[in-house]
Amino acid sequence: MDDIVAQFFNIEVVAKAAPLLLQGLAMTAQLCAAVIGLGLVAGIAVAVASLSHNRLVRYATVFYVDVFRALPPLVLLVFIYSGLPFAGLALSPFQAVVIAFVLNNAAYYGEIYRAGLLSVPRGQREAGLATGLSPTQILVSVLLPQAVRNVLPDLISNTIEVVKLTSIASVVSLGELLYDANMARSLTYNASPLVAAALIYLMVLWPLVRLVSRYQRKLAI
Repeated sequence: MDDIVAQFFNIEVVAKAAPLLLQGLAMTAQLCAAVIGLGLVAGIAVAVASLSHNRLVRYATVFYVDVFRALPPLVLLVFIYSGLPFAGLALSPFQAVVIAFVLNNAAYYGEIYRAGLLSVPRGQREAGLATGLSPTQILVSVLLPQAVRNVLPDLISNTIEVVKLTSIASVVSLGELLYDANMARSLTYNASPLVAAALIYLMVLWPLVRLVSRYQRKLAI
């Protein structure tokens, strides 16, 4: 038992690794801010395009959504980071991760937004037109607020998945939380930094998980 505690729950090792873990956490926060922010905005564009009256736009959007939902994010990331340089386009690890994850998550966010927009009664759009609002004003002021409220649990759930997804950025040597925790493990020959990283993810994500559950129960009442 003492060996297990010393190897996985060593407070002294975690204290020594704390600066590295905090550095990784800061990078993870930056990465999440970029990917989630851009993904949410791009998802709206994808949702609107998927409901377009233009058949070509609609079919192209369906193709995009199907491809990037089916393509594993890790494969996409490795291709962008390691494959594009052969075409003369070299990206930093951070740029590669953001592009890969936004392409992937915009497809998921787009489907969630689309479901939300379809859940808004058609009369809301007609009422907006009757009051003289432009299509853009109707979308921003009338439809989107109601759509987001209807699919908020799904948006939060997908955002949780995005945060967890950032851990695979370590494969391109981006110094996020998991990468730096693994570096600390290599330097200390102890697994405690990895356990600490797992606990940090848990402390960050568990409140969001409880929020989703609470909101879903509220909607079910």
